[in-house]
Amino acid sequence: MDREQGSSSDETLSMASIIQQMDAAEAQPDESGFRQPRRGEVVEGTIASVDRDGILIDIGAKSEGAVPIHEVAELLNEPNPPRVGDEVLAYVLSPGDREGRIVLSLRQGRVERAWRQLEQLYASGEILEAPVTEANKGGVIVDAQGLRGFVPISQLSGVRHDGAGEEDVAQRLQALVGQRLPLKVVEINRRRNRLILSERLAAQERRGRRKDELINELREGEIRHGRVTSVTDFGAFVDVGGADGLVHLSELSWTRVGRPSDVVHVGDEVDVMVLGVDRERKKIALSLRRTQPEPWALAATKFHPGDIVEGTITRITTFGAFARIEDGIEGLIHVSELGDSHVANPRQVVQEGERHRMRILRVEPERRRLGLSLRGVDQPDDQAFGSYSFGHDYGAPTIGQALGGWEEQADERR
Repeated sequence: MDREQGSSSDETLSMASIIQQMDAAEAQPDESGFRQPRRGEVVEGTIASVDRDGILIDIGAKSEGAVPIHEVAELLNEPNPPRVGDEVLAYVLSPGDREGRIVLSLRQGRVERAWRQLEQLYASGEILEAPVTEANKGGVIVDAQGLRGFVPISQLSGVRHDGAGEEDVAQRLQALVGQRLPLKVVEINRRRNRLILSERLAAQERRGRRKDELINELREGEIRHGRVTSVTDFGAFVDVGGADGLVHLSELSWTRVGRPSDVVHVGDEVDVMVLGVDRERKKIALSLRRTQPEPWALAATKFHPGDIVEGTITRITTFGAFARIEDGIEGLIHVSELGDSHVANPRQVVQEGERHRMRILRVEPERRRLGLSLRGVDQPDDQAFGSYSFGHDYGAPTIGQALGGWEEQADERR
């Protein structure tokens, strides 16, 4: 009995030794330098022939490796089938069939190539494009170089970030199917067959690159078409083709603006002028009002001393009241021109928001100044002009002094 057990043990050791010797022999290159590949290895080669009977691949062996016939039919029916001369990766299914030929899989070789390419993209941080093939509750599935990759909702731009409901989110995800997305690899684990990608990071990077290019392209004074992306208390941001520029509150309109939202809204399409570009800080200053006619440029031809106009009281000061007679055109009614009698407090005569008929006294478009009067507006012209007296002294500043103060305030507003 012991002899039988010893004999069996010797045979097992002998068989294991033979296998080790065979593996070692396969691992060693022959006289030509070629090493017989092992099952599961990935080898590089060149397609030597392609026909319905098979595909042969030259991998430097004594004979070409052959692709299984069932795989050949699938490959030849693809939009871009293998061609003679193509350099390929092939997966070794068998180091030798009955005829002694190496059996290779191009399909599994492609999978290997895809993993290698994606690992390189992960290491370099480069962007790839991939089509969306499916959508689910958590995000979308993409075809990344032939591999199944996942893009979570958190890594998709504009899907959930605006507080959209579940149904709306599902519709947005489904709408992405068939689209090609720019993506960055954020996690890759070949052993677990795990591939996670981000469209949001890719979009941010592309936008950053485009912003750098745009900042170098922009020139002061040029007009650009853009879209309002956000509105703040101090102005509005406009995307002018890959970068946001600021339209300051003072550059939204030729008229005084209380709130930017009174002039523009998110999504509005607008033309803006480039006021300045800070390339070091990557800041862009824009103007909306300077793409529109300057109201004062036509004031001299539209308004003349003696004209009766209607205006809205916009602001009251100790020396008079300001009135807007047209968008962008505002004039001063000096306290001495608020009535025929002494006016101690302008609020005794006018209130902000009221509409009044008034007479133009003087027009100075180059200084953006307009002198107005409420006196004698309802009288005939000759009587009205006869009643004007610019020398009143009621303890208030003269018209000239008031206009000078107005100019300083106007400069501060601009």
